[in-house]
Amino acid sequence: MRRSGAGAPAAATPGAEPSAEVGAGPVQPPAPAVRQTLRTEFPFQLPRGYVDESGTVHQDGVMRLATARDELVPLRDVRVQENPAYLSVVLLGRVITRLGSVPMVHDGVVENMFASDLAFLQDFYRQINAEGHTRAAVQCPHCAEPFEVELGGSRLGES
Repeated sequence: MRRSGAGAPAAATPGAEPSAEVGAGPVQPPAPAVRQTLRTEFPFQLPRGYVDESGTVHQDGVMRLATARDELVPLRDVRVQENPAYLSVVLLGRVITRLGSVPMVHDGVVENMFASDLAFLQDFYRQINAEGHTRAAVQCPHCAEPFEVELGGSRLGES
């Protein structure tokens, strides 16, 4: 016995598009996903610069975001265990990927930097790893107007 009636679906015609429900608007294709990229390396310029054995001054460099491993491995270092202040030296030696034309940046290079450069790098590390950017909110000392300054990649005194 063959059934027919209002409730039976219509037969599909080869090559025909499926019909939409009554009252439904046109079918929209899904919007393409917006792909965000994560910035993982940040350029910087040291206030004074690292002076190598030949007397060459290196100021321009790049620091990458730290991983959990970068922060954990130095804790096993005997120098860090004996002197916790050495942690930042070892850590910076791991995350600085380029410094001028120095072939390889390591904790020995960081050890021989000027104190002002070390302080700059420690602050820069905190900025990119804790806050995710190298901008700082400041306030004009004259008019009290708030604004942001870029800390990374600029010389001292420049904005």
